[in-house]
Amino acid sequence: MRVRVLLMASTAAAALAAASGLTRAQDSGSYTTELPPVEVAPPQTSAKPVARRPGITASPTTATRRTAVTRVRVYPTSPVATPSTALAVDKVPGSINFVNTPEIQRTNSLNVMDALQQNVAGVNISNVAGNDFQANVEFRGFVASPVSGTPQGLAVYQNGVRINEAFGDTVNWDLIPTAAIKSIAVVTNNPAYGLNALGGAVSVQMKDGFNYHGAEVDLMGGSFGRLQSSMQWGKQVGDWSVYTALEGVHDDGYRYFGSSDVRRFYGDVGYRNDSSEIHLNMGAADNNFGSSATTPVELLQQYWGAVYTTPQTSNNQVGYLNLTGKFDVTPSWTVEGVAHYRAFSQRTVDGNPSGAQPCTADATLLCFGDGVTPANGLNGQQLANPFPANAFLGEIDRTFTNSNTGGASLQATNTDQLFGHDNRFVVGATFDASVTHFGASAELGTIGTNYVVDGSGIFLGTSGSPVADGPVGLRATNQYTGLYALDTFDVTKALSVTAGGRFNDARISLQDQIGTALNGNEAYDRFNPMIGATYKITSELTAYAGYSEANRAPTPLELECANPAAPCVLATFLVSDPPLRQVVSHTYEAGFRGTHDFSFATLDWKVGGFRAKNTDDILALPSQVQGFGFFQNVGDTRRQGIEAEANLKSSKWQFHASYAFMDARFLDSLQLNSNSPFADPTTGTVQVSPGNIIPAIPRQRIKASFDYSLTDAFKVGGDALWVSTQYLVGDQSNQAPQLPSYAVFSAHASYQLDKTYQIFGRVDNILDNRYYTYGGFFDTTQLPNFYNGGNQFTDARSLAPARPRAFYLGLKAVF
Repeated sequence: MRVRVLLMASTAAAALAAASGLTRAQDSGSYTTELPPVEVAPPQTSAKPVARRPGITASPTTATRRTAVTRVRVYPTSPVATPSTALAVDKVPGSINFVNTPEIQRTNSLNVMDALQQNVAGVNISNVAGNDFQANVEFRGFVASPVSGTPQGLAVYQNGVRINEAFGDTVNWDLIPTAAIKSIAVVTNNPAYGLNALGGAVSVQMKDGFNYHGAEVDLMGGSFGRLQSSMQWGKQVGDWSVYTALEGVHDDGYRYFGSSDVRRFYGDVGYRNDSSEIHLNMGAADNNFGSSATTPVELLQQYWGAVYTTPQTSNNQVGYLNLTGKFDVTPSWTVEGVAHYRAFSQRTVDGNPSGAQPCTADATLLCFGDGVTPANGLNGQQLANPFPANAFLGEIDRTFTNSNTGGASLQATNTDQLFGHDNRFVVGATFDASVTHFGASAELGTIGTNYVVDGSGIFLGTSGSPVADGPVGLRATNQYTGLYALDTFDVTKALSVTAGGRFNDARISLQDQIGTALNGNEAYDRFNPMIGATYKITSELTAYAGYSEANRAPTPLELECANPAAPCVLATFLVSDPPLRQVVSHTYEAGFRGTHDFSFATLDWKVGGFRAKNTDDILALPSQVQGFGFFQNVGDTRRQGIEAEANLKSSKWQFHASYAFMDARFLDSLQLNSNSPFADPTTGTVQVSPGNIIPAIPRQRIKASFDYSLTDAFKVGGDALWVSTQYLVGDQSNQAPQLPSYAVFSAHASYQLDKTYQIFGRVDNILDNRYYTYGGFFDTTQLPNFYNGGNQFTDARSLAPARPRAFYLGLKAVF
């Protein structure tokens, strides 16, 4: 607690000191969340923006307003694009999904996933790891997850740099400094974003001292020991700017061993003149989480905060340095580039039941997987059994992942007319190289009646055959190269056609650091085309349609855990495996979007449909041996759906509503390994038929929110979320009961005390609904139900409970 108080105090003091002599912080909060998300008014000027409200400056300067005739609203169509080179929103042949600064601030959260959940119709959050900061983000049936072993289907970029981690393409959302985010775009139907963009790409743009002036301090506390603080400060001096943000969060969690400690820093130094702009930005984070994962439903019925086998902890650390530049070479040619370096480190501790057991013939020795095969120590000799006869054996699996990634991107944009018609041509290249060191160990121990695994100091060597456990040491090298080009041609003033594509080349080298079993080299390459068009039916209505392809290369983690005959310990320990085929998506998308000014409010709306077919999709599957699993190509799958969204805003109130329908199915007849109670007891498989629904993807999501200004100082608002049923992970045959649907309601209010101070509060899950966001199955025979007198479990469902009702109160100061 002392460390947390010092962090909050130092943050506040730094902000107050930085604020002296500054104008009040500026914000785009006064702007409506219009369908076109970014506004640019030519001609540009380096004059200092006029102070408005706290946060991002989004308006032209006074000098610019005197000369500007039109405002061009644009949207990113490539990772390194800046507003001056992005595509006019009426010409984007895909869905527009945009979250701006006021919408992020509205959540009063330092978890970026909350803003995505509230504002993007197709996004659903699943708390698979049992910690709010380590949840899965699912969009259109594709996932960006921090959990190793989850097949990743979304690419995520921060300031033009891909932040899917090198070893498993995981996305650690907790490392993104939320207070420093300027905007988030979820881009679809565009292969320019490279690997993993099967369902789309999430592009996060950060603040800098040119678009944020002043200082702001936020303090908040509340239920479950939540204490958080953030500080941000930005200043422009002539052609130079500086911006910095600090964040700290502590939360005890609503489940046993589920605490969170988040510490993040972000900074940016910028320079610009009439023809160029350069930024050096950097960041660091050091976060610790207790991850209680899913828990047998019989335990949750006894206590909502129950856990099953622990410790389960992770420590994420990152440091990164990015150099970005934009140069107007000629009036029609602009060159942009990014050079970056990222160092990522992760340590995990995971308590589990063990395959070690007393040998059948001699109980003074330990065997593995059965009563005959020896369990060996690190010296290769069979282990003696030091545990009591009635002990339940477990193991503490530890892993470390150290990745260093560097790379560069270069892009050129030309706006010369073609055959007398407006035209926008973009060509770019990217290169990223990563070196990862991965290691794992297994310490034997005993499991107590509280499901805590107590270590014994005895470590497993390589044990078991063909299902093996033991230490792992691996060096993985990734080299990803991309070349892309996009051209948007205005056939008429109303009709624009975009075509292009990207060539991806992925090379992965694996070197076993203990033996030779893990050695391997794989190469994947593919050209992904796209074509689309928009037609401006009226000044308030636009139609769009497009087709694109994208690919995902198997990760080093997946490549080294792909053999059903020799599975891995929950993707923790690696073995020699056959190669996997890359996943390719084929996506069609079409829809309408528009805006209309009523006498009382402005309406922005959109409706669209999509269909994405994946060939050679990859799934993580369990082995017949509980606790082990492997990755496998599972043929073709299809994800299709409809998204509709409307936003109505007046000077005093705003209402937002969205609906998303998601239909995700297998297209081939398959026999897949499963730990479902409906699996064949002999083969451990279920029969999947064409048309079976893919688990863990809810078919429907409804979202609504409102904000109302009772007075100039007093504002209230609320949010509603309804998510439909979904099949449990492992139920690919759709035989088990589904995870129930759920509805959640939240409310918030703020009061502006004066020009500097604001108090705010919120209540999450007002009705205290007890619901689950994710679920699967577990082996009911491995451990007894200690909560029920040691009897055997009878329900194989293992679920992830959501946060109960919570109250928070905070203070914001703007200077």
